Amino acid sequence: MFEETMSQATSVDTNSERSHGGVIAGAIIVVLGVLAILFPFFAGISISVLFGALLVIGGIVHVGHAFSADSFWGIIWQILLGILYGIVGIMFLANPVVGLTSLTILAIAFFIVDGVVEIGWAIAGRGNRGWFWLLASGILSLIVAGFLWAGFPSTAAWVVGLLLGVNLLFTGFSMVMLGRTTQRADTEEIADERGQEA
Repeated sequence: MFEETMSQATSVDTNSERSHGGVIAGAIIVVLGVLAILFPFFAGISISVLFGALLVIGGIVHVGHAFSADSFWGIIWQILLGILYGIVGIMFLANPVVGLTSLTILAIAFFIVDGVVEIGWAIAGRGNRGWFWLLASGILSLIVAGFLWAGFPSTAAWVVGLLLGVNLLFTGFSMVMLGRTTQRADTEEIADERGQEA
């Protein structure tokens, strides 16, 4: 009985440490999100540089993997892909502002596709519960895409950083809330165990 109680206590302590770590990590992500929202241009440039570096690494991996291909054309295609990745990655690294502009165009394209798909989905499911909210979300995505396109290229200076910041903010906030909920549950579990022992 004593060993079982000790095991439960150890498990609760471990969960508590994890949830505490989750709250701290979430708080740090929230701060990063706020900074990205306040300084969207710098956040966007950072994303552009990171994306460029990942493309260059991807190009090197493709070229390295080419020689394990089964056929001559497989080798050629892998090398060509590696060269393409490398060229685009170097362009992003050499001029992050151009990379930022490209990412903005991708963001606009994403909002257009997302809006069209959601509107189509809502129309197909018209009459089902919640279809109107899906339609509203699709229309909002198209409005955002139109707004970004109308202000292009000046929107490139802030849109990627702002989207990153909002994403980080919501992710960090959800991590904090999840960690606090877990801590509350652990506290209640400890209180229940003590009540049973008494």
